[in-house]
Amino acid sequence: MAVSNNDKKLATFAGGCFWCMVKPFDELPGIVSVISGYTGGHTENPTYEEVCTETTGHAEAVQITYEPELFPYERLLELYWQQIDPTDKGGQFHDRGYSYRTAIFVHDEEQREQAEASKLTLKASGRFKGPIVTEIVDAGPFYPAETYHQHYYKTHFAEYKGYEKGSGRLDYLAGKWNTEKDKRGLRERLTELQYEVTQNKATEPAYENEYWNHVGEGIYVDIVNGDPLFSSADKFDSGTGWPSFTKPLDEGLIRREADLSKGQVRTAIRSRLGNTHLGHLFHDGPGDDHLHYRVNSASLRFVSVEDLERGGLGRYLVGFWG
Repeated sequence: MAVSNNDKKLATFAGGCFWCMVKPFDELPGIVSVISGYTGGHTENPTYEEVCTETTGHAEAVQITYEPELFPYERLLELYWQQIDPTDKGGQFHDRGYSYRTAIFVHDEEQREQAEASKLTLKASGRFKGPIVTEIVDAGPFYPAETYHQHYYKTHFAEYKGYEKGSGRLDYLAGKWNTEKDKRGLRERLTELQYEVTQNKATEPAYENEYWNHVGEGIYVDIVNGDPLFSSADKFDSGTGWPSFTKPLDEGLIRREADLSKGQVRTAIRSRLGNTHLGHLFHDGPGDDHLHYRVNSASLRFVSVEDLERGGLGRYLVGFWG
């Protein structure tokens, strides 16, 4: 439903092994492509083996082609910091050496200013002890890596999962971005029901929730971080007492996961970037694919058509006014 002016830009990030730096950005709305490669060094067309010798000066990196109107550079920076240890000079996790350093390679002065501001914000947050050593440097030539390394998380799923876990990256990042301080902050701004639903996978009462029979035109956003998730144009009366939709605004902002609780086998749905528990996916919907996204009202906030522009969601107006 969202539209853009099709302007595209490049963003280049080094964050250790490039296998683990593709998935976090891939297939998000506004992300055109994510390529693994090498940059920041002094040799042309390096190979993986050459970069690993630590003699080329290159870092393993990803280059992202994105549409800033749909996914701004500031959001890319926020997501980037959540993938790395910015205090480590010697590499990332169990990958050691200069080729595994962290760096933000900026393509223009605007990116530099935004990157510097983002780095200062991270430092001021106190989330990391010690100095933030991630460099912000001018982007130079970027050399795509061999085909074997492209989208490794898809082409070598089992090996990728084992590497991702074994490297220590997952456990480290979980400890830095899901802290008690983060939880206290959510408790302070969410109601008790909203917190239990979004963080502890509770289910609100049927027919006793805000949006089950809501009929206004607009967008339903993630109550935690404001990401646009569903449109009233795709809402239908499922007869269940919860708001139901035939599809999300963009599949890239929804994550599906197995839910084996309550003695059932179900598919739970979460917002990808907010990690907000939303509800469940069923296959009894009215569309050709029969998808039925049953969502808790407590996970959502409604933004009416009249307020979309003011709320930074003007790009979705075309879905209502053409």
